[in-house]
Amino acid sequence: MATAAKAKKRTVRTASGLKRARQGIKENARNSSLRSRLRTAIKSVRKAIAGGDKTVAGASLKAAQKVIDSIADKRIVHKNKAARDKSRLSAAVKALA
Repeated sequence: MATAAKAKKRTVRTASGLKRARQGIKENARNSSLRSRLRTAIKSVRKAIAGGDKTVAGASLKAAQKVIDSIADKRIVHKNKAARDKSRLSAAVKALA
């Protein structure tokens, strides 16, 4: 992952190399933020499932599926991981009585 500290340590001298280093820092920050949103969405569903309320869990699952799909579309996580997460969460919500 490219960070500000790593970008400074690089021995890049060309203009295009310096630009790529700057872009890498921005991309890393954006991707980290999106990955965090994904984890938070999954945690919220897990928390609702642990609470035992099926309607709240269903609502949070619906919101989480939107987040998971959008992040998979941006290729922050692999589409198979996104499908696996959605499948496991929906099965857990369905298992609530």
